[in-house]
Amino acid sequence: MVVNVKSIEVKKTRNEAPASTVAQTKQVSHYLADVKTEFKKISWTSKEELQTYTKIVVGATFLCGMGVYMIDLLIRGGLSLLEGIARFVFG
Repeated sequence: MVVNVKSIEVKKTRNEAPASTVAQTKQVSHYLADVKTEFKKISWTSKEELQTYTKIVVGATFLCGMGVYMIDLLIRGGLSLLEGIARFVFG
């Protein structure tokens, strides 16, 4: 009789699996519906606005890069000068 009870319990767990899968599928479909609703609320930038912001970002990136390059040249020049002075003094 114990064997029959175990076999019945196994059948119950097998029947529960599809129900949880159905619940997960419903959750996913509700989530996707919510995402679609939220996308409708977004105010997208216009093409002109996007082009303007892109130009600003590219320009700022270029200027920052040039600034780093100039500082690098300054540091290298200063170190070369120090090397020349050191060779002259200790040389």
